[in-house]
Amino acid sequence: MFLVDMQFTDLEKITPELTDAHRAYLAAQYQNNQLMFGGRKVPRTGGILLSLHQDKAELVAMLAADPFMQSGAVSYSITEFVPVMAAPKYAEVLAIR
Repeated sequence: MFLVDMQFTDLEKITPELTDAHRAYLAAQYQNNQLMFGGRKVPRTGGILLSLHQDKAELVAMLAADPFMQSGAVSYSITEFVPVMAAPKYAEVLAIR
């Protein structure tokens, strides 16, 4: 599992149209179960994604095709982790892998 921390690098490029394209692109990733959760940071300096990609190279390729990334408006950092504890309501996450 991976945590993706997105940081805006050029706020002038973050237009409503680019944001719509970014969200549409990510929606397809949620539909094929590659992404688990995502959302914007507060304050709005970027966003966070929780990824179920099997390897980092696949995730990096997916991020490279994101309209935000292609526009040069964002950068990402990626942290791989293995979930080992969860609240009972989310225990099924521990079985992923």
